[in-house]
Amino acid sequence: MAKSFFHDIEPVPVDETFRLLDQFNSDTSPNKVNLGIGVYRTNEGKPWILPVVSSTEMALAADKTLNHEYLSIDGMKEFYTAASRLILGADSPAIVENRVCAVQVLSGTGSLRILLEFTKRFMPAKVVYTPKPSWGNHAKIARDVGFTDRREYRYYNKETRGLDLNGMLEDLQNAPEGSVIILHGCGQNPTGVDPSAEEWVKIAEVVKAKHLFPLLDYAYLGLISGDIDEDAFAVRHFVSQGIELAVAQSFAKNFGLYSSRIGCAFLIANSSEYVNTIRSQLKVIIRPMWSNPPVQGARIVTTVLNNPALLTEWKECVASMSKRIKSARESLFQKMRGLGTPGNWDHIVKHCGMFTFTGLSPKQVKYLLEKYHIYAMGNGRINMCTVTTSNVEYVAKGIDDAVRNIKE
Repeated sequence: MAKSFFHDIEPVPVDETFRLLDQFNSDTSPNKVNLGIGVYRTNEGKPWILPVVSSTEMALAADKTLNHEYLSIDGMKEFYTAASRLILGADSPAIVENRVCAVQVLSGTGSLRILLEFTKRFMPAKVVYTPKPSWGNHAKIARDVGFTDRREYRYYNKETRGLDLNGMLEDLQNAPEGSVIILHGCGQNPTGVDPSAEEWVKIAEVVKAKHLFPLLDYAYLGLISGDIDEDAFAVRHFVSQGIELAVAQSFAKNFGLYSSRIGCAFLIANSSEYVNTIRSQLKVIIRPMWSNPPVQGARIVTTVLNNPALLTEWKECVASMSKRIKSARESLFQKMRGLGTPGNWDHIVKHCGMFTFTGLSPKQVKYLLEKYHIYAMGNGRINMCTVTTSNVEYVAKGIDDAVRNIKE
């Protein structure tokens, strides 16, 4: 038999999030809890189909004028126009002055891939910065599009379990001009630590003065404060300062459309004269990748965003999700305080969004898994959405036990 073409290929470990998910699904323990995967869950621990999404899907299914023809390479214009208004504000100077180039993409990951490919080709510095720590896919996508110079800027302070603003600003100040700076617009993953409005102003000042190119990742718009406008502060402030930038927007979490892979990628220039050129280059990148985006998710989001009544209903859904996450934080914090768990756990309620860096060590995380069948990421990140009224006492007990008995 001839030597196989596949003989020398080495296996690689499965992504930690999905490895834990597979392990969790195979676990037969009645007490198992998955705090790892980043998805929204109801207080019953179930996926939630937003009522406004369900009713919109039914209306679309009844519309016999719709078909399954290809969308344009850059997607549905009505979708990315509505998405632009949502995140930037209808009265944004970038929109009014026609300085926004938006395209439909495959959720947040596809958006980041397209934008990093674009910046690798056209940004002068050929350097990309990610926060330390950051979502694992940021560095992987940057690597795969060809950024050989990948750096980190300080972001999380382990001692305060908050933002290391001084370290962050110092690292950005020392970045080469034209560097691509990936920033989480809100709901920083994995830490749950966001800059305040005042801190965003300081960050924007350095970005502008150093002529850096920010790429803001918005995977959780609305889920942090419960208010779209408040969560969009960072990008709107950057635009108000005349900073050219990119935005990766996903509708997976805030619409519950995970499998529809619906997202939007934006490039905002300082003049409308560049928009058509940018769009032409984005199409060149997209065409050999997925060629045309899927239509169903775009139809749902477009219908909701362009209908005032549905938009109001959706915003109420987003606010309710945000409220439940905050409630889960408070509940876990109170349970741990009641147990007298060693250490300061104020960060559980101070952090925001879906995630919290618990401060648990890898050994403690392993202990939680082996003794309690509680699944968390190795870096101690947990998804607050998966903490429910029925499991919060069990989770708190497990964390308390791990902290008391397993030393770092």
